[in-house]
Amino acid sequence: MSTMTARERILGKLRAAAPAPTHDAAALQHSIDLHYADSALRSASPKQLADRLQSVMASVRTDVWRADAQSWPQLLAEKLAEAGVKRLLLDHGRKEGAALAAALPESVQTQSYTQPIEQWKAELFNSIDAGFTVARSGIAATGTLIVVPDAGTPRTVSLVPPLHIALVYASTLYADMHAAARSEGWSNGMPTNLVMISGPSKTSDIQQTLAYGAHGPRALWLIIVDDVAEQGGAA
Repeated sequence: MSTMTARERILGKLRAAAPAPTHDAAALQHSIDLHYADSALRSASPKQLADRLQSVMASVRTDVWRADAQSWPQLLAEKLAEAGVKRLLLDHGRKEGAALAAALPESVQTQSYTQPIEQWKAELFNSIDAGFTVARSGIAATGTLIVVPDAGTPRTVSLVPPLHIALVYASTLYADMHAAARSEGWSNGMPTNLVMISGPSKTSDIQQTLAYGAHGPRALWLIIVDDVAEQGGAA
């Protein structure tokens, strides 16, 4: 005959005391949908969403540029050269990574993430100047990028180098997080890692003094690719 542990007794009391749910899941979801439907951004055009994302992210110390699908690699290559970036971490196997690598001057070397971090930790932390990622989507209301790490671009790429460079397509922008979650089907299964970025790393933990780069990159660059016209105006 088993004896209940203290933990089991406490959890049992909590479960017994929990109030019965007053809404089923479908009714609750409908209520949430109605709440967000009133948002002015829900009726915004893709360009307006891109404008909002740019404005909000620029207000939190993010350098933001706009470009079309043909010109962004050259624009970013020039910015990297001007900033003195020498080593850039990117995924050569992704079309955006390959396009950027082809546009870079000889002064900027590229590095792929092709080995376990234990094998090149010192090099990664000491000699990589910037990391380049492509966001899956963005949230205009809060100025947030949604990045889903994978084998070619693990989250280390956006967290370790002192400069993080992100690219997002205007056609992938949503008004708010609710719209992103519904459109991308988050309820059907979240990825193992979902990185949400709303500016460079900052903290006020020490004497309430704002400091950048304590827990991640000191600087964030964002390229918004205006690709809506090329995709028939669909957002």
